[in-house]
Amino acid sequence: MEYRLRLAKRMLFNKKGSLIGAVLAVTIGILVIHVNFVIFQGLFDAIVRDISNYRNGNVLITDEEDYIDKSDQALVSWFERIPYVEAATPRLSSSASINMTKFGTLHEETRIPIVGVDPFRDIQASTVHETITDGQYVFAKNSIVLGSNVARDIGGAEVGDSLKLKIVDRYGQDQIRRFVVTGIAQSPGGQGFDYSVVVHIDTLRDMMNRNGESGSIMVKLNDPTKADDVKNFFLAAFPNDDFIAETIEESAEEQLAGFRSGIAMINMIGYFGMMSSAFAIVTIQMMLVNGKTREIGVMRSIGATRKDILVIFIFQGMIIGAIGAGVGTAAGLGYTFYAKETKMSFNNSLPLEVSYNWEKIIQTAVMSFILAIIASLYPSYRATKLLPVEAMRTV
Repeated sequence: MEYRLRLAKRMLFNKKGSLIGAVLAVTIGILVIHVNFVIFQGLFDAIVRDISNYRNGNVLITDEEDYIDKSDQALVSWFERIPYVEAATPRLSSSASINMTKFGTLHEETRIPIVGVDPFRDIQASTVHETITDGQYVFAKNSIVLGSNVARDIGGAEVGDSLKLKIVDRYGQDQIRRFVVTGIAQSPGGQGFDYSVVVHIDTLRDMMNRNGESGSIMVKLNDPTKADDVKNFFLAAFPNDDFIAETIEESAEEQLAGFRSGIAMINMIGYFGMMSSAFAIVTIQMMLVNGKTREIGVMRSIGATRKDILVIFIFQGMIIGAIGAGVGTAAGLGYTFYAKETKMSFNNSLPLEVSYNWEKIIQTAVMSFILAIIASLYPSYRATKLLPVEAMRTV
């Protein structure tokens, strides 16, 4: 077995051009998969990250009856006793009309999403406050934070401007209140509250006539892998209430479902690319067989069996696969490292969430190695069909 391996290496390395071509075929196939993973999986994870950080948390608590009437302080205190929970905060949502007079011109927008937050707890459970590009987050009951797109649409609102907010309360009555703009929010990639406005939750409760009620409880965990445990623990603790507890994957399922299908399609294209590299190996191996006709004839003449010839060329496929898998994986890891260290972003706005998925990295390397071996089977079989006399005719 050892001499067959030595012969395979010698025959292969004597044809360095063919070896480099075959290795490059495997390397490119692996690199394409790594690049696809970094970009598209990184984009998917970035969207999940932002939804979790800005809107849903790691666990989102809602009520089947639309509003949670249990004390938000009691629920938040309950969550904060769990070691896995970093913070929890209530949220309340509605839609509003905004009008503002600026430079003598009345600007009005309708159906603007409005979010009520607890200023103290919200900065612990979410990162919305980090998206404030001008001014500061909600701090008083008459303060309002405008998303950057909302501020633009109502005539270029700025910090310090005064505006009126109108919503319809639970009884169908219009409620109008004046606010002072204290901040403008703009998030990378627009995943935050760029198209919404944020006010104090107690103010929104008063305007909606929803005293003491919340729309949801956003729970942030210090260990996101424990989301299912926290969710199940909560539901078991409140079996008689109509609570709905969802992990980020469940609460954002509608937003993420189409993206998952797209990632699956891109991955499939990547694997088809790897199969194309296998066909390139078949072509190169056939060239090697044709170029080694004389050596094959000599080996058969001095007693080498068809099995020996088969093993030699399969060894060549294994060598190509091993080198290609090693170089391709190294190139892929290098690209991943570059993307992670440079905080690569999608469309120059949304920073990708780059990670090392070692299971997928190993799986891709092993698959490419196996494909290289499979690709060498037919050329190896063709080599065994050469008869000594026919092979020696080319000498």
